[in-house]
Amino acid sequence: MRNHMWKRRNEIALQLAAVCGLCLLVTLSARAQDAASKQAGVTVEADSAEALLETGFRQLYELNFQGAREQFLSYQKMKPDDPMGKAAEAASYLYEEFDRKGVFTSEFFLNDNKLLNGVDGKPSANRNDAFVHANNEAREMAKQWLKTNPNDPHGLLVLTLTDGMESDYDGIIEKKQLAALGLMRQAEREANALLAIDPNDQDAYVALGASNYVIGCMPGFKRAFLWFGGVHGDRMKGMQEMQLAADHGHYLQPFAKILLALACEREHQMDRARKLLTELAAEFPANPLYAHEIALLDQRVARVAAS
Repeated sequence: MRNHMWKRRNEIALQLAAVCGLCLLVTLSARAQDAASKQAGVTVEADSAEALLETGFRQLYELNFQGAREQFLSYQKMKPDDPMGKAAEAASYLYEEFDRKGVFTSEFFLNDNKLLNGVDGKPSANRNDAFVHANNEAREMAKQWLKTNPNDPHGLLVLTLTDGMESDYDGIIEKKQLAALGLMRQAEREANALLAIDPNDQDAYVALGASNYVIGCMPGFKRAFLWFGGVHGDRMKGMQEMQLAADHGHYLQPFAKILLALACEREHQMDRARKLLTELAAEFPANPLYAHEIALLDQRVARVAAS
């Protein structure tokens, strides 16, 4: 009898253990499914946010500036703490201003006076407060981001972008050459710091390439003056760096291609320039600038061949 009772108790204990084990498995399974659902939600949200940036930059290069800004503003709502949203918005204002002033054209880029001294008109008439405000806000957000982790690649990329854009703005729109050079060198330092941490973030080479090329294009006496201040430029190195961004960049890859194409024209590398412009025209058929520049390039080549 006693053995029977012990046997019965063991059976009950095993049944209870089985029930408890089943409950535990159900709970763990539910938790795992919940965690997986949350992770999937995070992934979907991240993918959706990235898609907004990708679409925005594409519209930017198609000269649909308002459409690009709508995408960037939506990104800011989805990721209010990410400084890239404000930096992209700032880029849309600056790119639109440069398009109005013909900066991304051979007429501007092949003219030393314009390339090195800025657009026509008084700086006050060209001022773009929307760009200045968005760019300053993006920079401050990036600095706050970097307080948590000074080596964060994302924060360093945004700082490189904001300082690089302000350098372009100061030099080309505001015509503050010394201020532009100072920011250009700052962007160069940030780009180097970023590449030391993440060599694959090759958008950084746009800042490095532009800095080297523009300084390298300056008259000899200006380069000598800057050299004593520790500022150096190298046109060929600048083109090599822009080529890296044109080959492997992300958001700024088309920007690097148009800069490099125009630099190639300055250096009389017409076949290389045409190849880059043809790639841009095929990728962004809604942008008439690239096809127009190809036609101008062909005219210049024909004139040289006829002379």
